[in-house]
Amino acid sequence: MSTQTIPTVDKKRITTQTLQEMKADRIPIAMLTAYDYTTARILDGAGIDVLLVGDSASNVMAGNETTLPMTLDHMIYHAQCVVRAVQRALVVVDLPFGSYQGNTKEALVSAIRVMKEAGAHAIKMEGGAPIIEAVERIITAGIPVMGHLGLTPQSIYRFGTYKVRAREEEEAEQLKRDARLLEEAGCFAMVLEKIPATLAAEVSASISIPTIGIGAGVACDGQVLVTHDALGFTTDFNPRFVRHYAELAETITDAVQHYIDDVRTRSFPSESESY
Repeated sequence: MSTQTIPTVDKKRITTQTLQEMKADRIPIAMLTAYDYTTARILDGAGIDVLLVGDSASNVMAGNETTLPMTLDHMIYHAQCVVRAVQRALVVVDLPFGSYQGNTKEALVSAIRVMKEAGAHAIKMEGGAPIIEAVERIITAGIPVMGHLGLTPQSIYRFGTYKVRAREEEEAEQLKRDARLLEEAGCFAMVLEKIPATLAAEVSASISIPTIGIGAGVACDGQVLVTHDALGFTTDFNPRFVRHYAELAETITDAVQHYIDDVRTRSFPSESESY
């Protein structure tokens, strides 16, 4: 029997200020994705700090190749499901492709819809200098914004690849400039995705807001994974930055096959499971 002690979860609500304090106190921030009520309730109860209602729902929930098909209505629906489940975690919602790149007014309207209709606590936007005016306008309206630099999946067709970003000096310098722009605009945190660990460490040390890494090394102020990857639901996506904390695809397959066998042999339902 394991003698490991399970820590008591602090029930105090996580806010953007909490994340700032965690960075100051060097307490790493734990973040996972969520798209539905049941999963969000489990993750929140386990003590996760931040739940990201990511446009990665396009991949893991809808089976699309990229995140681009997600609409604002899709994101609001998933966010509503998650917010209903949460008592502690900070809920951040991705603004999907096409909902903020056009102009700052469209960006603000999109962000307001997410906050009002879903009850989200913050939104996340991909990009640096090209979207900085939209970021500033949204923050001025009182809506917290999390930035996202490095590999930005909404721009995958421009990149043409999911390879590590900012290996070359020019792109690395631009990323550092963008990080400072997002900080100055008032972002409360930023995701750094799939960039060299040394660059992520430099950025994390040079700005005052928390960085959340995914494939960006251990020096970030926190880490995020797609829950379906971390729990082993996905079996055909295994980048080096993903660690499986469970193998639920195998567990579920075994359980379903057991159920099928019980139905076939009429051992389910039993007399005690019948009325």
